[in-house]
Order: sequence, then C-alpha cells, then structure tokens
Amino acid sequence: TMSSTIQVDKIQDQGGNTIVESNGSGVATTRIPTTYLGSGTASSSTFLRGDQTYAAAGGGKINQVVSTTLTTTFSTSASNFTDITGLSLNITPVATSSKILISTYLSYAENDGNFKGWGRFMRDSTAIGIGTGSMGSRIPASFPLNASYNLGTGDHVAVSSGIFLDSPSSSSQVTYKIQGYGTGAYTLFINRTGDDDDDANTGRFASTITAMEILV
Repeated sequence: TMSSTIQVDKIQDQGGNTIVESNGSGVATTRIPTTYLGSGTASSSTFLRGDQTYAAAGGGKINQVVSTTLTTTFSTSASNFTDITGLSLNITPVATSSKILISTYLSYAENDGNFKGWGRFMRDSTAIGIGTGSMGSRIPASFPLNASYNLGTGDHVAVSSGIFLDSPSSSSQVTYKIQGYGTGAYTLFINRTGDDDDDANTGRFASTITAMEILV
C-alpha cells in the first residue's frame, strides 16, 4: 500500500475562481466559498440545510417583543367596552405568516362589591380572543374583571390576566390594546384600590400589555 500527499498553495475551479488558498505555512487564507456549499443566500440569519440550500431559522422563533407598562391610574364608568388609556402598543410583523402572542396583566378594583366587569383584547378595531357561540345577551370578553369579596370597599385590589395567539395576516403595523368595562353605574379602577386613601395601608400598582412575534 502506497500513501501519498499532494501539496499545493492554491486550488481554483475552471473559471479561475479560488476555492482554497494557503499562505504557505499551513494556514488557509481562503476557504471554500459559501456558494459552493449550497444554493440561496448565506448570512448570519440563515443556515445550510441537508438539501444544500440556505434557509432562515424555522418556526417557533421569537422575532421581536414589544411591551407597554402602565404605572399611572385609570378609571371608567362607561357602560360598554372602552380603551384603557396607556395599555396599547404597536408592532410590525416581518411576514404575513407570523403569529402574535398577546398577553396582559391587570391590577384593578371597583367601587362596589356587586361589580361585574370584563376585559378584552383589541387588534386595531377588531376584538380578538373573545368568547363565541350561543351568546344571547352574554358579554363576549377575553378575561373577567369581577369583584371578589370586599373588593369594592377599603384597600383591596385584584389582578386579572389574559393571553391569546393572534394571526393578524399582515406585515404592516398593527395596534393592540386592552379594553374594559363593568355593569351599572359602578366604576372600574386600574392600578389603584377602590377608595385610594393616601395612607400606608393603600397601594398603587402597575399593569402591562406585551406582544411577541413568532415566526412560523
């Protein structure tokens, strides 16, 4: 058996393009160009697949996160859904196939223990993630904002949260926001207690809305 070694400083293809080149000291100064490895565009955001094509990272990747935190207070006595001022955000998907995971965390209170309230997600002017079916006179909402024991009096506060995977089917800017309201003439308070006394037994709070773009 005979073994042999071929030593060269440069290897070129028939068109004169350098495939591999050495500095003569065992260090390759030119390596195989990415165009020889596969088709498509090689970049920091692509990878070489088994079929020798460059492709972007697959589904499930979080492309961007946008979040808004409301630290001031808000109240409404409206008898229908109204925007909670300060709990909105804008996000621009990179592709129409992207999903948007929208979530919220609300600190709230009411001025009466009989209060029954509702919250919902909005995409631009469309309510999303709401109950459907044989609704009748029922309220189509995304999450409840109901009074618990003694919530409508004193220094008590409650929290509610919601999450929904939306398919906006758009690569243009989308606005997401939170709306809420309650029954009768009662008042819904955000980030404060029902009486909001200025003393050491009373707190002020924060609420958030967050959107994550998921590539699919």
